[in-house]
Amino acid sequence: MELPHTHYEIIPENPIEQIFWGRIPIQAATACYYFSKEGRVQQLMHALKYNDQLEAGILLGKKLGILLKKSSRFQHITTIVPVPLHQKKLRKRGYNQCSFISQGLHETTNWEIDETSLLRVTYNESQTKKSRWARWKNVSTIFQLRPETDFTGKHILLIDDVITTGSTLEACAIELFKGNPASVSIATAAYTM
Repeated sequence: MELPHTHYEIIPENPIEQIFWGRIPIQAATACYYFSKEGRVQQLMHALKYNDQLEAGILLGKKLGILLKKSSRFQHITTIVPVPLHQKKLRKRGYNQCSFISQGLHETTNWEIDETSLLRVTYNESQTKKSRWARWKNVSTIFQLRPETDFTGKHILLIDDVITTGSTLEACAIELFKGNPASVSIATAAYTM
């Protein structure tokens, strides 16, 4: 109850959508919570990402799913696609935090999850201390859509844990559009202002 909700799921042209203006043609974008250093959301995200508290991801996904189901802007989602991890990072961490957010989201919405079509083909370093330009340069060619992927007629919901500059999500969405979806929307657990 004390977590800082954004309520962006019901606000057209919200600050997250504005990140992508002129970059990629998304249908809608939102984040569940505001992320601030030393705040409760940061503690929750760190518990998920670095302390193996996977139930935190499921909880975040369920909260996000409840909000999206109530929003007319996200009514036609068919498929959830979590931002993938490179196999090397997946082996090191043991799990993809976005997969657990997606699982919680699926539990409240029943939208299908596709974790095989979008691949992270290049291992890259952490983005946390990079500038906007450095972030974009770091991720611009690291994702790839499997050539046989066909999203025709589907409304894809791209999921990440935290959005800062949107570079990772933009790079993923560019690849997703190669599968010919009807539309792509974006949702994250948190938004760094």
